[in-house]
Amino acid sequence: MIRFLTAGESHGKALTTIVEGFPSNIEIKEEYLNFHLKRRQMGYGRGLRMKIETDTAEILSGVRFQKTLGSPISMLIRNSDWENWTEKMTSGEKTSEVEKITLPRPGHADLVGVTKYNFDDIRNSIERSSARETAARVAACSIARRFLEEFGISIGSFVESVGGIYPNENYLQKLFNNELPENFNAWDLSLESDKSEVKVFEKEQEELIIEKIKEAKKKGDTLGGNFVVVATGVPVGLGSFVHYDRKLDAEIAHSIMSINAVKAVEVGTGFKVADIFGSVSHDEIIKKGENITRKTNRAGGIEGGVSTGLPIIVRGAMKPIATLMSPIESVDLATMEQITSRRERSDFMAVPACAVIAESMLAWSLAKYFLEKFGGDSLEETKDNFNLYQDKLSGRLRKNFGKV
Repeated sequence: MIRFLTAGESHGKALTTIVEGFPSNIEIKEEYLNFHLKRRQMGYGRGLRMKIETDTAEILSGVRFQKTLGSPISMLIRNSDWENWTEKMTSGEKTSEVEKITLPRPGHADLVGVTKYNFDDIRNSIERSSARETAARVAACSIARRFLEEFGISIGSFVESVGGIYPNENYLQKLFNNELPENFNAWDLSLESDKSEVKVFEKEQEELIIEKIKEAKKKGDTLGGNFVVVATGVPVGLGSFVHYDRKLDAEIAHSIMSINAVKAVEVGTGFKVADIFGSVSHDEIIKKGENITRKTNRAGGIEGGVSTGLPIIVRGAMKPIATLMSPIESVDLATMEQITSRRERSDFMAVPACAVIAESMLAWSLAKYFLEKFGGDSLEETKDNFNLYQDKLSGRLRKNFGKV
């Protein structure tokens, strides 16, 4: 139903993206896209590149008078650093000798890239495998986020830990226990966590993390961490259990796992379910007023591959960034000698940025399954379909099963 394509190299002229399949009449402003692009650049521990680039998206097509047309939307994000790379990254004829990179960095796509694509210069692998590509993703997925907002679906995130430093209060457990305000909005998580340089809630935790980042910088090392992404307002019934590739949690896991440096994804309590009894794992079904709901939300808002109507809770683990200022061992492909790997400009810690990218990817997955269910060529038609479904939902249960 919807898809996006990104193109561009880390130090090329620009990043581009084409987004296809959204209905007409969704309000889209460049300021909205740029707000989330700026959030992707946030966080203590980012490298020099963030001081060079001020990412802004220029809408080239598919939007007129700030409303989508139903046609493909194309966007451009220029790379400010391109002027320093014109000879090294030109698409035209090579006019000067460019040093070839032959030292692969462990943990990056350097070695597998030159092996798979038969390159004689690791630069060809570095440019596209760089996390710079995620700027185009955030722009593309912000269309999906803006679409979901029309239906009361909001998405937010926070950093749970960096370098093994966790908060004193377990906020994730509050989400699993359904200990939330009556009108809890996931975006409130980002409003609060974005105030922190490392996107956490507790000042003490923030200070400890910043000290650890300083320690990593001093050692020429890097850090990873865990982040949590939440979506509220998601209706019952997105996804399906009838086939493996229609399960909502499988789609979400794929989206989050596709982010650079993410090595693990959990929906709900995730790996913890392997260690506990079923009686304390599953969410008891209860009646609240005239509605049926769950006492807890350990399943993370998804049962049997289908959304339950409770908040979607996703947790991801980002590994430490592969580029180290104090490099570890590698092999020079030009000489086949054992040597330490090369340095490449990089961040020391980018978990807050990863959380924002994860918000974007979750928005895309939800929009994909939302449009699969409700369809519509215009926003108004989609709203009609959605509202009819919501109005009839509880009535169908009563009709099929008697008085509930």
